[in-house]
Amino acid sequence: MTTTLVTGATGQVGQRLVPRLLQWTAPGGTVRVLVRDRARGERLAALGAEVVVGDLRDATDRAKALDGVDAVVNTAAAFRNVPDEEAWAVNRDAAVELGRQALDAGVRRFVQTGTNLVYGGGLGRPAREEDPLRPGADWGVYPASKAEADTALLELHRTKGLPLVIVRLAFVYGEGDPHLREAVARTADWAAHRRLPMVHHADVARALHRALVTPGIEGRAFNAADDAPVSAFDVHRLAGLELPEGASDRQDPDPWFGWSDTLPLREELGWRPVHPTVWTARDAGAL
Repeated sequence: MTTTLVTGATGQVGQRLVPRLLQWTAPGGTVRVLVRDRARGERLAALGAEVVVGDLRDATDRAKALDGVDAVVNTAAAFRNVPDEEAWAVNRDAAVELGRQALDAGVRRFVQTGTNLVYGGGLGRPAREEDPLRPGADWGVYPASKAEADTALLELHRTKGLPLVIVRLAFVYGEGDPHLREAVARTADWAAHRRLPMVHHADVARALHRALVTPGIEGRAFNAADDAPVSAFDVHRLAGLELPEGASDRQDPDPWFGWSDTLPLREELGWRPVHPTVWTARDAGAL
């Protein structure tokens, strides 16, 4: 019987992953969640998750959550509207320390949720997993903190044998997540045709699950993204808004920014998006 720990379980990714993971876990297996607020974990407990109350940034709480665990999926992230020091503390420091303690605890798989923003721009093509991590400053400290976490965790794999798999996500949306609405403000000064690579929560969960259960992929990173990025024009249209004045006259300075190659995830892990585009998600009522 296996016990899988999910951190960040009440965040945008975690709260949508855990119910699916509970369905996909074999009878007798356990999905444990680490939450800072027991009340926020009650919904997951009602679904069958084992709740541990604690802070990912606290070593004692991490040890408590890791006790008897076979695998870890770290979805915790500090992204928007948080001080820079909190972003560094959660995205890099706590993630790396969780990896160290998970290694000491003898876990058989450690899945780190990353971001496609770690690649930066200027590649002239979709980013590949082996590309250098060169996050830009356009999205704040989030990409830099995630890139440093990836680098440190990969070093733990190389030197200590951490059974690490990284899944780097495009802009996540769907199932009531406010990200799509927030994208309106983020794309307001973009060229109308500039595109935002996205990935639906249903497909995020499937990618993380494949990373959790597929044997022989330790030390690898995989990119997850929809089949077709959405334009700034369509971001506004989905929100029922007109494009800001001048958007149609602007030029896209880097047409490949944020695009990532998903072929390894498809060919090696058998992943296929349930919602290949934002429009298929819309038609399915899954926004």
